[in-house]
Order: sequence, then C-alpha cells, then structure tokens
Amino acid sequence: MYKWWKAALAAMTLSTAGQAAWAAEPIKFGQCYDLTKVYGFISPQIAQASRDLAALINAKGGISGRPIELLLNDHGNEPQRGVECYERLKRDGVVVFDFFSTPVARALLPRVMQDGNIQLQALHGRADAVDGEVFKTIFPLGPTYWGQAANMISYIKRQAGANIKTTKVAFLYADYPFGQEPIPILQELQKREGFELQMFPYPLPGNDVSSAMSQIRRYQPDWIVHWGVGPMNVVALKEMKRSGIPNEKFITVNWLNETDIANLGAEAAKGAKRSSVVVGGGTDTALLREITKELYDKGKGGGDRKFLSDTYYNVSLAIWSTVFQGVELALKNDPGPLTADKVRKGMESLRSYDANGLMPPLTITAKDHGGGGKTRIDMWDGTKWVPQTDWFADYTDLVWATVKQHSATFAKPSTK
Repeated sequence: MYKWWKAALAAMTLSTAGQAAWAAEPIKFGQCYDLTKVYGFISPQIAQASRDLAALINAKGGISGRPIELLLNDHGNEPQRGVECYERLKRDGVVVFDFFSTPVARALLPRVMQDGNIQLQALHGRADAVDGEVFKTIFPLGPTYWGQAANMISYIKRQAGANIKTTKVAFLYADYPFGQEPIPILQELQKREGFELQMFPYPLPGNDVSSAMSQIRRYQPDWIVHWGVGPMNVVALKEMKRSGIPNEKFITVNWLNETDIANLGAEAAKGAKRSSVVVGGGTDTALLREITKELYDKGKGGGDRKFLSDTYYNVSLAIWSTVFQGVELALKNDPGPLTADKVRKGMESLRSYDANGLMPPLTITAKDHGGGGKTRIDMWDGTKWVPQTDWFADYTDLVWATVKQHSATFAKPSTK
C-alpha cells in the first residue's frame, strides 16, 4: 500500500511539474516577412504593430498567463527562403505562422496544411482560403480581393442609381497575379448589372502608367477601379491629374496609406477613394491611445512613433489582435498545452470581434475563415480619411460561388 501511495505521489509531482512547465512557456508566433525587397513599404509597420500589441498584452500578464513571443525572420519574398524559415520555426515550437507575401504564402500552404499548423493569410495569398471546409487550418481573417472588388462595384451602383447600365468602368491594374485577381468577379458583375467595363493593364514595377492612362482618357469612364499597391497609387493619381481626370472618379484597393498621400501631397490627393478594411490611420482609438501611453510615452515602443498614424499599422493591430484573441479563446475553451488544433477551434469561436473598434466585426466559423467580407469606402478630404459608407458586404452569393469553384479545384485529388 505504501509503495503504491509513494509511486502515485511521485507521478502527481511529475504531472504538476510538467503542468507548471508548459504554463510558463511562451506562446510562439512565427513571422516570416519580406523585410528587404518587394514589401519593404509595409512589412516594417506590420512587424512593429504586432510587437507593440504583444508587449502591451505581456505587460498585463500575457495570454492566459503565458507570454507572447514573436519570432521575426526575413524571407525577401522568396518562396524557398520562406520554406526554410517555416521549417526552422516549426522546430522551435511555433504553431501559428504568417508569411505576408502571396508567392510565399501560396508556396507554403500545402505544407502547412499537411503539418496541421495554422497559417494566417490576411490580405494576401489564396482568396479561396476563406473556405474553412477545405482550408481547415488557413485563416484569411478579412475580405478577399474578390469581395473588395464586389463591394467597390456595389458602391458605384449606389452612386449611379438607375443609370448603372450606362456607367463606364475602367479597370486599371498592375499586370501580374495580384492585379489580375479581380478580373473574373468584375466580368461576372458586368454581366449581372450591365455596366460597361474595359481593362487597362500596366507593366511592373508600376512606375509608368502613361500608356494605360492615355487609353483611359479616350475611353472617358465614369469610374476608375485601380488594383495596385503603395507607390503605384501615387503614380496613377499623378498621371490622372496630367490627363485631366478628377480624383473623385478613382477607387483603389486597400493598399493606399498616409505615406502615399504625403508623397502625392495631401491637397493633391483630395477626392481619391479606397476600399478600407480597417479604420484609417491616425484614428483616435482606445487601443492606440493605450499603446501610446503605456509604450511610446515610456520609451518602450517597438519602432518609429510616426507609424502610429499609419493605416498599415492599424491593419496589423487588427490582424494580430484577432489572432491573440483566438488563442485566448482556445486556452479558455481547453486549458493545457497549446496545439494547432486548439488554435483552430479558438479562431472558429470568434464572434463579432472588431479588434477594439479597428475593423468591421468578424465572425469566424468552420465554414467561413474570412469573417464576413465587409469593407467600406473611404475618401481623402485633404486632411483625413472620411467614410462614405458603413461597413458592408455585397454580392456575397457571387463571391462565395467563386470561392467554392476555386477551392473545389484545390480539393480535387491529384490524378498524377
């Protein structure tokens, strides 16, 4: 009897010690980013905001008492370097990964899914990954580019009213996969609504749109829907001015921020619109006020203070706030060592989560890993971004039909 009790006590002691060990371990998140090449205009802000948010949460005791550890590496937008980064961080115990590059994210997705790990894919990667029934461990956490394009056309339709069938839309885009992605949705919407649509591609690196703009000037559209990133928006708006086309006709995808506005000139950008996925930079939100007070005012910020007024900083805050909240739900629902499957269930438990007012409320389910696809149209008024709509999602039947068509192709067994 004594030997049994002694053995049981020893087992309990080991169990308690093991429990204490995992309870004290940091929760590791892998960030394999392009810090040096194509996405250098945004990755620093994304990394900075995530560091700031992690520092704020850690100062309050972490996630369920466990500290957050962000492991940041540079992949230079090269898929092979992304693979190496993923494998290295996987060995370090990371179960949640973010690559923030469409080429790298697409290359890693099958491998991450096979491993059963969690891959974030907010505003990059495969648009059909919102289909949680196929992409069970992939979380886009926001609208697809298909959804953004649909919402832009919905806004144009509202402005046109009964005249939508005589409305002329010019689609101006950088001629590579990112820029080409909305084309199928736009073509389907053109068939459904009857507006005129013409395509105007321009070559990479996107610093010369003069030929496309010359064609657009002859076309005389009512609206220009633009698909480009960062500096491409500056080039396009400057060329519009030279061509005598007013900014009020311009709506671009979400990648237009305060740095771009400054490069263009605040007054020169007046009237330009964008599809927004978070509130504009510089907004006086509770979370940003807390980060400023608790970190930057005390010399503990994770980067340059000027980026606190940047839209891309807010994008990152929204993304990582959602991720950390999902992990907290995972541990609340199922305490113990953190696994990828627990994180998946935690993420799929998110209901109407708006990241402290930074974004439209997301509801993540096992079927929808995007959260509803809501955006709004914002306009630059010369000093700030002004909402032109509430958060909304339109043509969701068409968007999801496109999602299902593409995800079914991915899910189809290989015939090789």
